[in-house]
Amino acid sequence: MRLLVWLSVALSLGDALGQVCFDPYGIERIAADEAEAHARWAPQARSAPSRGFDMGHHRLELAVDPAIRAISGTAVHRITATQALAEVVLDLSGALGVTQVLRDGAPAPFAHEGDSLRITLSPPLPDGEEAVVSISYGGVPPLQSGFGSFVQAEHAGSPILWTLSQPYGARDWWPCKQDLNDKADSLDLIVTTTAGNRVAGNGLLIDEQDLGNGQVMFHWRHRHPISHYLIAFAVTNYSAYSDFAALPGGTTVEVLNYVFPESAADWQGSTPNAVAQLLLFSELFGDYPFADEKYGHAQFVWGGGMEHQTMSFMGSFHYELMAHELAHQWFGNLVTCGSWEDLWLNEGFATYLSGLCYEFLVPEYWMPFKQGRRAFITSQPGGSVLVTDTLSIPRMFDGRLTYAKGAYLLHMLRWVCGDEAFFAALNNYLLDPDLRGGSALTGQLVAHLESASGKDLTGFMHDWYAGEGFPSYQLTWAQDAGGSVSLALDQTSSHPSVEFFEMPVPIRFTGGGSDTTIVLDHQYSGQTFSLPLPFQADSALLDPELWILSGQNLVLKVPVQAFRNREMLLVHPNPVTDRAWLHLGNRYNGPVELTIVDALGRIVVREQPTAHEQRIAIEAVDLAPGLYTARVQSTDGRSEVRFLKQ
Repeated sequence: MRLLVWLSVALSLGDALGQVCFDPYGIERIAADEAEAHARWAPQARSAPSRGFDMGHHRLELAVDPAIRAISGTAVHRITATQALAEVVLDLSGALGVTQVLRDGAPAPFAHEGDSLRITLSPPLPDGEEAVVSISYGGVPPLQSGFGSFVQAEHAGSPILWTLSQPYGARDWWPCKQDLNDKADSLDLIVTTTAGNRVAGNGLLIDEQDLGNGQVMFHWRHRHPISHYLIAFAVTNYSAYSDFAALPGGTTVEVLNYVFPESAADWQGSTPNAVAQLLLFSELFGDYPFADEKYGHAQFVWGGGMEHQTMSFMGSFHYELMAHELAHQWFGNLVTCGSWEDLWLNEGFATYLSGLCYEFLVPEYWMPFKQGRRAFITSQPGGSVLVTDTLSIPRMFDGRLTYAKGAYLLHMLRWVCGDEAFFAALNNYLLDPDLRGGSALTGQLVAHLESASGKDLTGFMHDWYAGEGFPSYQLTWAQDAGGSVSLALDQTSSHPSVEFFEMPVPIRFTGGGSDTTIVLDHQYSGQTFSLPLPFQADSALLDPELWILSGQNLVLKVPVQAFRNREMLLVHPNPVTDRAWLHLGNRYNGPVELTIVDALGRIVVREQPTAHEQRIAIEAVDLAPGLYTARVQSTDGRSEVRFLKQ
């Protein structure tokens, strides 16, 4: 699901750079709570279907009028008992009424209490045996559920009705089993509605009939495993047209578009972009998984999109929104998150794949994509990719954490593992017979990444997935006349849940028309490095290609003697606007007192800040423009430095 449409600004992408690793001071750090955090995402076996039965086939025969917010129909489920089964428990809103329940064609006792429908099986269904359960029902679905699970609206004066069940809204309009680990193996969706309308649905349209009484019927058939929340329909006076994607193996995929008549002329120029995106994803992650049926778009009156299997519902045909919902057909639909805690396996992937469309198809937008996401994530200090409250829909679908930070987590995994291992692991994840057509947890993805890369990602996932926040880097460097470069890399964390983020940190040096990139294996704050450089550098850029999620970074070039002494007191940036960093060097290791004095000798700030890794913040928003002196006093001594407030 895509809740927001992102707009990017075109910027040029830098050249690819060679990388040389330096690790002169390798050390090991094991977080005390790492084992507990790892248990939340460690590899696990595929979860068994709940409630004592496994869903097989769904047949939904429904009647709706897009001008009326109501539904009636019959849901027929083929189930298989996974134990001796005396009762079938389904989810169905108490706002809907049940008129009849059948078991294999014979009436069956039932109780509909709250949002639970309990069907008595007498005699019980033996383990491994099948039964067909049929529920006839109808009524007005509840309002204000989730993102609007059953919505009636208008466009250009024409009525429209649609469903959107993620995460907990399927029960609002059909009797279902809301279990992420129990996909149905197939679906028939048969919807009768008023003449002049079309019905969008999952799979292939195998029948369309005018019933001759002011009613029309549409029969959609889907023959792939499908989760409860990915089943959907939409009804209005759609215009229909198709684009086509020819896969390299010879299969042609229809991209079927149901759009409002008033929008058709404009949107026909945009939807072909989905063809190029589908071909890219097929190249990177294997052929479109539902190529024997179709992919499609159905327009609806909403601010984003929803990745209903084989037919995404679209509030617009923005390039990135199309890529996002299409990406879900691999990551979210073919393999679905097995827990809402792991929702990033759907949304983080879809967000990152929309970025890959920029990287591979329109590269001028790739850097802005990364810049925008990084700025968004670092606009607040905390928050984990792991969903910490699965009862809170705003927390589950947090655009900053589940979407943007989830995408950046993938980007950093790509950086740490390397491109070859990263893409091999994602393909292995999608091809895994225990996951393909089913559901997965984060640990199962990590297992494939570790297998492909040969790396232990335990610490990385502890910090970046279960942990909160991000690092801020301070790079201090100097170069002598012979070309030797000395560097010191400090790091602070924006959130106390992670003391230190171990990462390979790229640095690009530029000078005299030459440039090179080196990668520092950063394992502790204050780590120092030395290396030869064949040219005199006038600048150093930390993480030039934005591989690392970080913010408020600082790069300082200092004289060689000052670097060796490591006792300099520096303000950066200087002049100061709203905020600056006071770099303390190695001299001050204990509590300090900061005093800021204006040009007339008046004390305007006096505080005892906490010095994090040899630097403290100067908040200058309320300072009047002018010249100031910052004085630092501790048991180690006293120093001062001047700065200009603009």
